Amino acid sequence: MERHGILRFLVFVIFFSSGAAALGGAVLCDDFIQYCRNQHLIKQAELSIHKLESLNAEYDALLEQLEGGNPDLMKRIAPVTLGTRIEDPNTVYPKARVRELAIARKTLGSGDKEPMEATIPVWLQRCSDPAKRIILFISGASLVLISMVCFTSGQDEDDEPVQAASTGSSSHS
Repeated sequence: MERHGILRFLVFVIFFSSGAAALGGAVLCDDFIQYCRNQHLIKQAELSIHKLESLNAEYDALLEQLEGGNPDLMKRIAPVTLGTRIEDPNTVYPKARVRELAIARKTLGSGDKEPMEATIPVWLQRCSDPAKRIILFISGASLVLISMVCFTSGQDEDDEPVQAASTGSSSHS
């Protein structure tokens, strides 16, 4: 009888936990999808923060160099910043065309692009279909009901040994 009780308990746990998981998945499907999207947004925000921090570090280094009073640096930056022509006979200044700049910008910018859509697991996409959610809900509820009705110990089974013991002791009196 002990094995029967353990087997009954194991089947109850399996059916009940499967049904509860199916019910929870059906009810919380939209929340799981929102959670995946939020996680993706958090990752994008962290990437943006890291990019901004690196830019800030680069600008801080440039400002430190400018504040250092390096006269050569000022001579190189001033004409480019002000848009004046540089008149140094020992230096060659390449002229970039618009097309070449566009190709370079495209090449440099292609590594920074991240996919904008959040990656939602395939099983969650399948469960988000309304017809499948209804089926998942009904099957989960059915498993919970079956486990509660069929695999829980009933009052009749618990009372039989007590009644047998009480009738046996009263007949000997």
